[in-house]
Amino acid sequence: MKVIDEKAFMETFQYFDKSIVIEIIDIFIQEYPDRIAALKKDIEARDFNKLKFDAHSMKGVISNFFAEAPQFFAKELELKGTKGDGEGLIELFESLKIHSNELLEDLELMKPKFVE
Repeated sequence: MKVIDEKAFMETFQYFDKSIVIEIIDIFIQEYPDRIAALKKDIEARDFNKLKFDAHSMKGVISNFFAEAPQFFAKELELKGTKGDGEGLIELFESLKIHSNELLEDLELMKPKFVE
């Protein structure tokens, strides 16, 4: 595991129906390209209100997976959107992408643990 706190993840989802856990993972994986594209568009357009909203949404979804690093970068983008601060947005976005891609890899590795 690279970014997921596997112990916290397994403790939280141990009593869930296994198919629901896989569905939660699959939904995130499927929605990820649109979510990351929206953040990129917000940054390019300097649309801080949308950036705040989209980063907050991304942060919330990531929090389900106990992945501290990508959640941190989503939170930082949300704060930049709240403050209307354009400083360092590209760097934060790139860090979010790197750690989110690690999250995607981790989630793919977690799925077999929930197959019945």
